[in-house]
Amino acid sequence: MSPFRFLAALSAALLCLLSLPAHADLRVVATVPDLAAIAKTIGGDKAQVIPLALPTQDPHFVDAKPNLALELNRADLLLAIGLQLEIGWLPTLQNGARNPRIVSGGQGYMEVSQFIRPLEIPPVSVDRSQGDVHPGGNPHFLYDPRNVVRVAQGITERMATLDAKNADTYRANLAKFTAEVEKARAGWEQRLAGLKGVPVVAYHRTTAYLADWLGFETIAYLEPKPGIPPNPAHVAQVLGQGRQRKARMVLQEDYYPNTTARLVSSKMPAPLVVMPAGTNVRGGQTYIQRMDELVQRLENGLKGQGT
Repeated sequence: MSPFRFLAALSAALLCLLSLPAHADLRVVATVPDLAAIAKTIGGDKAQVIPLALPTQDPHFVDAKPNLALELNRADLLLAIGLQLEIGWLPTLQNGARNPRIVSGGQGYMEVSQFIRPLEIPPVSVDRSQGDVHPGGNPHFLYDPRNVVRVAQGITERMATLDAKNADTYRANLAKFTAEVEKARAGWEQRLAGLKGVPVVAYHRTTAYLADWLGFETIAYLEPKPGIPPNPAHVAQVLGQGRQRKARMVLQEDYYPNTTARLVSSKMPAPLVVMPAGTNVRGGQTYIQRMDELVQRLENGLKGQGT
């Protein structure tokens, strides 16, 4: 869509939207479904929470459509991952939303990467010739439930600041969520203890925090550079590495094409584990339920069963 058509469609829709009544005490928009799921658990019935990206979408590449800008127009809080994950599409939506509360630097805008310790920070300056490399570190940190607890704490305090009358509710929901995550994490770690030290092949560089938590080793990536599709020469090299190191599984998010991963999986051989890339929060799925699904798939992979 051209910028002119985008603005025209957005302006028309805004005129309709401005006449609608507000219902929630706090309107929250999150860039990715996992963030939305966490915020929804904290907000409970006091917050309306909307994700911008679908759980089946690559969060690096989301179409900046006018309907998404509409969601931001009346938002009190915009939650983003940060570390430049959304740099290709979120600024366009922020500008089109005409909502000063949720612009970068505003009280209603928060990048949750500030609450975690980033991994894979490039030691030297990077540019686009190196692929989709994030200069501030790897942004896929919500695969690690330890980071999720830290992020939830940060979200809670910002919600409490913006909606002080419901602060006690948000903090009570945080305490419950934290206890549930910690209990679930103990079970997940027990079920996946066999992953420690296991070599795996991954499609994209999304496994850093998952590996840091569970202890497996990502020995190669099917993308020759982050964000660059696999080519035959690189795939052959990865296949050789996987055979030499006896890789136990191939990991890939479900929003990537799986033709190459299935080929490598069959020839290595090692099971292909397709990871659910985001919480289906619009369908009522919680973050813990999504992680249960991921853990089950990884556990099946350890047993030699693909997805």
